[in-house]
Amino acid sequence: MTHRTAAVNDRIATRAERAEQGESARRTTPFAALAEHDATGRDPVDLLDRQARSRIPELVPVRYGRMANSPFAFYRGAALVMADDLSRAPTTGLHTQLCGDAHLSNFGIFATPERRLAFDINDFDETYPGPFEWDVKRLVTSLAVAAGENGFSARQRLKVTLACAAEYRTTMRDQAERSTTAVWYSRIDPTAELPELRDELDTSTQERVRKALAKSRTHDSHHALAKLTTRVDGRPRIISDPPLLVPLEELFADVDAEQLYRELRQRLSDYRATLQDNRRALLDQFEFTQAARKVVGVGSVGTRAWIVLMLGVDGDPLFLQAKEAQPSVLARYLAGPSYPNQGERVVRGQRLMQAASDILLGWQHGPDIDGEQRDFYFRQLRDGKGSAVIETMGPKGLRLYGRLCGRVLAYAHARAGDRIAIASYLGTTDEFDHAMAEYAETYADQNARDHAELERAIQEGRITARTGM
Repeated sequence: MTHRTAAVNDRIATRAERAEQGESARRTTPFAALAEHDATGRDPVDLLDRQARSRIPELVPVRYGRMANSPFAFYRGAALVMADDLSRAPTTGLHTQLCGDAHLSNFGIFATPERRLAFDINDFDETYPGPFEWDVKRLVTSLAVAAGENGFSARQRLKVTLACAAEYRTTMRDQAERSTTAVWYSRIDPTAELPELRDELDTSTQERVRKALAKSRTHDSHHALAKLTTRVDGRPRIISDPPLLVPLEELFADVDAEQLYRELRQRLSDYRATLQDNRRALLDQFEFTQAARKVVGVGSVGTRAWIVLMLGVDGDPLFLQAKEAQPSVLARYLAGPSYPNQGERVVRGQRLMQAASDILLGWQHGPDIDGEQRDFYFRQLRDGKGSAVIETMGPKGLRLYGRLCGRVLAYAHARAGDRIAIASYLGTTDEFDHAMAEYAETYADQNARDHAELERAIQEGRITARTGM
């Protein structure tokens, strides 16, 4: 199935028609049905093992080691496992563009093209159209898992999950009443929102919020240059820290380095063609200097991820990140569009869901060093990026942070989907909130069991894990 673009003069459904669609969905799939969970007959370790077969073999143990660190770390890497579970649950049928992996750590601060800070979703590797509640369930469950790890009581966990679901519901209802263009431009400004929330927090948490905002402003290519390079013969060279950071010529020592760099320059040329003209003009003012493999995240470990160092006329740096894009974990479970390039899928999904996106987002397809055809997407490595340290949050801080995440998720879903139908389904009571909270508690317990299964598989030698990385 390929994506169809609606003609400009297609008839647009009325508010009443769209509201009826939401009410009809609620009659078919009541809130209680959304709280249901069934993991019968699936093996989480087997799902992860099959997913790992397309990844770099030497890095798969690093991924398992990171996932074994804690239930929350496992949850971060188990988007496929949860997608498999969600596929067997009742669904509303109200679709929008999904993040596909909307857990807490995939929200954060970054710089907009206007050089203002924004708080939004910042990971779209799994983006794909699907039922809106899949993202909500993944987000609210991540709060339950994090709250459990932080030692919250059952009552405190419930307050956290209910607040997030309620924020999503009320924001979506607000968006349903707004004009289409106003919905499109809705965003959170962390310099305004976070200080306001900071006033509600204890002194130590207030200080962490202040530092997070200040730190995010320094996260740019100059910061990456200082952290990731050293100077050799007066020029910056990417440091070697295997297996997490390895320069290209060291990684493929048995291949002619000049050949490697010719191929990478061709990749950059192909990527350049996907940018707007004015952004090509910006990229053209930088010279390709060096590349390296850099392991990132938890769920992404084992996919091919490169950093590319480019230098301007005065030696000013630009770091790009090229990440391999494989099919979304949601695609096997949902009847949706097909994409000629998975990198293009990521970029288009990101542009649709974010209020403002990296100006250097683009994609590329071609043979890798091993001769396999692979898809990649490109972005700036660091552009004012910052994220919260979930492990240090108390009940009030996590509840407020979860509300922010719920709000921006609703903003994204309202831009990409039928906000009126979704708002009509959600209704005005807190029944949806309680259904999400109930599901989150149930799935947090399931996630703990799945994490234990991973630990058991490591102990029994079924899979190999490399810890401390």
